[in-house]
Amino acid sequence: MLTCLANFSRRLLLFLLLALAAGPLLAQTPTAMSASSSSAVLPSAMRTYTLRLKPGQDLRQQLNAFVTEHQVKAGTMVTGVGSLTQATLRLANQENPTVYRGHFEIVSLVGTLSVNGSHLHLSVSDSTGRTVGGHLLDGNLVYTTAELVIGVLEEVEFRREIDPTFGYRELTVHPTPPKPSTKKPRR
Repeated sequence: MLTCLANFSRRLLLFLLLALAAGPLLAQTPTAMSASSSSAVLPSAMRTYTLRLKPGQDLRQQLNAFVTEHQVKAGTMVTGVGSLTQATLRLANQENPTVYRGHFEIVSLVGTLSVNGSHLHLSVSDSTGRTVGGHLLDGNLVYTTAELVIGVLEEVEFRREIDPTFGYRELTVHPTPPKPSTKKPRR
């Protein structure tokens, strides 16, 4: 019993020492890197919106309409669930869309949203649990509902710029310009 207690005490002490040592590292605010860096870290506040799509609506078209209406410069899919009667995806390393008809559950909807170009992936499963996923295209029609939570990042802007590695337009992150002050000058 004493041996178990001693081992537990040593482990607890080691855990506490590691936690104390890591604390200052974890508490540091990341430094923003240049916007052209592929690993830019720009802290940003996030505002969220909740949407419910109804039967027959096109998932991608409705997301694009939301982005345009709210002039979203940098957004993300926080979550998306629901059901579809048609799923239209561009599968990995394929040029043309693949269309699936039937009843599907949305098991994942992820990606970035921007008036400068969105990049979304969708995974759906059929009644047997078979799951398929790929790039979200037009032609994903809601069956009963699509429940979406969208996060809008206030202090950054997503852009799509040519990456010379493969020639695709890839995500770049830029800080948004500061808003003009609304305070009146003192006399």
